[in-house]
Amino acid sequence: MVKVEPFEVEQWMDRLETTPGVLNIAETCAASVSVDDLVRLCEDQDAPGPLSLSGKLTYGAIRGSETLRQRVASLFERASDAEPLPAENIIITQGAIAANFLTFYTLVGPGDHVICVYPTYQQLYSVPESLGAEVSLWKLKEEHGYVPDVSELEALAKDNTKMIVINNPNNPMGSTIPKAVLEKIVAFAKQRGIIILSDEVYSPLYHSLPAGQTAPPSVLALGYEKAVATGSMSKAFALAGIRTGWIASRDKSIIEAVAAARDYTTISVSQLDDQVASYALSEPVLRPLLGRNTALAQTNLALLSAFVEKHASVCSWVRPTAGTTVLLQFKKDGVVPVDDSSFVLDVLSKTKVLFMPASPCFGRGRDFEGFVRLGYVCETEVLVEALERLGRYLEEHLEASEGS
Repeated sequence: MVKVEPFEVEQWMDRLETTPGVLNIAETCAASVSVDDLVRLCEDQDAPGPLSLSGKLTYGAIRGSETLRQRVASLFERASDAEPLPAENIIITQGAIAANFLTFYTLVGPGDHVICVYPTYQQLYSVPESLGAEVSLWKLKEEHGYVPDVSELEALAKDNTKMIVINNPNNPMGSTIPKAVLEKIVAFAKQRGIIILSDEVYSPLYHSLPAGQTAPPSVLALGYEKAVATGSMSKAFALAGIRTGWIASRDKSIIEAVAAARDYTTISVSQLDDQVASYALSEPVLRPLLGRNTALAQTNLALLSAFVEKHASVCSWVRPTAGTTVLLQFKKDGVVPVDDSSFVLDVLSKTKVLFMPASPCFGRGRDFEGFVRLGYVCETEVLVEALERLGRYLEEHLEASEGS
């Protein structure tokens, strides 16, 4: 029997996000849009609408429609001098979570060794473990801005290392792996024939990079055949409700192996979801949609930055550069890290503000004591109200002894 570890962040979300009256700043998607919103965003009002209601609802194109796969392929051309990715090198899946699972299910098993960045979405290390692989955690460090230190790979790698797993932008840190670091990871893997899986579900939401730093390309743009990229419409594109993601690789044998494994699971995605995703990635919609989400991220990050500065005596962070998530650490009187699980539940009980505890959801042992994950690219008015309530809580419960 396969041993499956509890998926902590999803279980915490499932239990708490339906709390009546909750102000949810635990959500990791850019504030969701409707189909009507997409139509309003479209810069070509003569363009065909997102849905054709006359087509028969068969299984549809098993690997995803040609239109959608071509439009996903075009996403990989950003900051790339590589040959365009053919549409046949993409498989459409039920979200990035299915894309990641299928990739592991197809490529990893007992006797294999996997290196995975940490912290990251628990799926990326718990699933290969459940499949019998040994997993080594490649720990990201604050002093490096939570960017992987490639010099550590030599000590982590083994003769049976099958895969290196990265997440760019990172969840929960909101950090970015720059192109130069990606190139070093690719060079290391290429020399040893190791597969790279890059979870790029928050790409291309690189909204707050330092001056002079450009958004990194996908790992698929760096000339290594044995690289796999996954992504979805959920995070940067604000369309989690259509449950549409993808697996992409320049190695056709990997794509064919994944397709064969997928025959035993979901077969195909919904034709309706495929159509909405295709519309969202069409030229007249994609630019304004990403513009809306980038502006929202920048506006809200400025608000969160002001909050952290105001409460710096009890709250600290490494400012994110991309994505929608960040870890904040809270300390009682600025000294003792809070018990983050109890802290989250107490804040929710007293203020109706919801975020996630990092220790159970993203840590092993005591790695992230006192840290919580916020999703700050929600509707701005939700973030404003949530931070006001959280600020009052901090003043009463964590900062209360100051000056006493």
